[in-house]
Amino acid sequence: MPHSDVLIVGGGPAGVAAALSLRKAGVQRVTLLDREASLGGATRHCSHSPFGMLEYGRLYFGAAYGRRLERDARAAGVEVLTGHSVASLDPDGTVEVSNAEGLARLSAERVLLSTGARETPRSARMLPGDRPVGVLTTGALQSYVAFHGLMPFRRPVILGSELVSYSAALTCLSHGARPVAMIDTHARPLARAPVTWFPHIVGVPVRAGVRIIDILGRSRVEAVRIEHQGTLETFECDGLLVTGNFVPEAALLWQAGHELNLRSGGPAVDQNGRCANPRFFAAGNLLRPIETGGWAFREGRAIGLEIARDLRNPPSDRSPVTVTHDEVVKLVVPNLLRRGQAPSPGFDRFQIRFQKPCRGRLSLEVDGRTRWHRSGTWLPERRVLVPMPDGVEGSHHIHFAFREE
Repeated sequence: MPHSDVLIVGGGPAGVAAALSLRKAGVQRVTLLDREASLGGATRHCSHSPFGMLEYGRLYFGAAYGRRLERDARAAGVEVLTGHSVASLDPDGTVEVSNAEGLARLSAERVLLSTGARETPRSARMLPGDRPVGVLTTGALQSYVAFHGLMPFRRPVILGSELVSYSAALTCLSHGARPVAMIDTHARPLARAPVTWFPHIVGVPVRAGVRIIDILGRSRVEAVRIEHQGTLETFECDGLLVTGNFVPEAALLWQAGHELNLRSGGPAVDQNGRCANPRFFAAGNLLRPIETGGWAFREGRAIGLEIARDLRNPPSDRSPVTVTHDEVVKLVVPNLLRRGQAPSPGFDRFQIRFQKPCRGRLSLEVDGRTRWHRSGTWLPERRVLVPMPDGVEGSHHIHFAFREE
C-alpha cells in the first residue's frame, strides 16, 4: 500500500497551499488527491477576477489561478493524483480511493481534509412550484460557461445576496444573459457595499425580504412568483439561479464517523487545524462556508506548517476543550482548544458567524471571566474576528455569550 507523510484530500487553494508549505518545511512525501481532472477547486470555472493578489502579487482570473496552483504543486515535488475520488477514510489514516483503474488504498501519517463547500440546491431549500428545467446553482452555471461554452438561459432570476450571487450576475451579463431581478429572503443583502451597488448600476431590480410563492413552467422555467412587502409580484424569466447558502463538503467525514461540529456542518478543529482525531487536520471552506480563495490559501499555508511541526513533535495533550456559544451564534472556528498548544497563524483569532440579524453585546467568557466584548449590529454570513486572549489555550471553559440590546 503506497504510504505518504501527508495525504491531502482536495486540490483547491487551501489544499495546494498546504502542500507547498509542507514541501518547503522539508516534508518529503506529500500526496495531493482531487476528484477532478485538474487542480484549482471552484476557481477553475470562475470567469472573473481577482484571484492571487496577496499570494502571488498579481491578479488572475479564476481558471488561470487554478492553473498556477497546479503548476506550483507539481514544481514543488508534490505527488498530484487527479481523477481520484475518496470513497472512505479510516481512523488510522488509510484512505480508499477510486480512479479509472478501480479501487486503491493509500495511507499516511497525517491526512489534511480540504474538500471545500457547495451551494445548497433547490431541493434542500424546499422551494415550492413546478419542476421545470432551468433551476441551477452558481457552480453549475459557471461550469456550463467555463467548460462547455454554454449559457443555459437568457433572462434568469437570481436568488441570493451573498458575494457569489453578484459573481453569478456578472457571469450572466458578461456572457449574453441579463438577469430579470435579484431577490433574497433576507431583509437586507448579505454582501457588503460597494458590491451591493452593482445590480442597481446595471439596471437589475433588487427585492429583499421576499418569499417565493411559486416557480412556474412546464418544459422549462417560465416565471417566478414572489411576495414582497405584502404584494405579489411575478417575474417572467427562463431560469432561476439559486446562489449561496453554502454547506461544507463533509459527507466523507460523516460516513467515517468523524466528529462534526453540528452548527458549521464541518469538522471540529482546534487552534492548529487539528481534528478530534489528531491524525487528521482540516482547512479552507470545509470549516465555515464560505471564505475567499485568498483566505483559504493563507489558511492552508498556515495549517501545512502546523502539520509539518506536528510530524516532528506531536502534542501530548490530545483531549481538547470544546468552545461553546449561545444560540444566536451560528458557528465558531476553531471550535476546539488543546491545552498548551499555541495557535497557528491560520487560527490565531476566533472566526464567528451569526444565525440571523441582531443587535447586542457579544462577549468571550474564559473560565467565567469576560476577556473580550463588543456591542453592535450583527448580520448573518458576515465574518466576525475575535482575538484570542493570551493563555486561552490553557483554559477549561470558553464560551461566546450574546445579550440583546
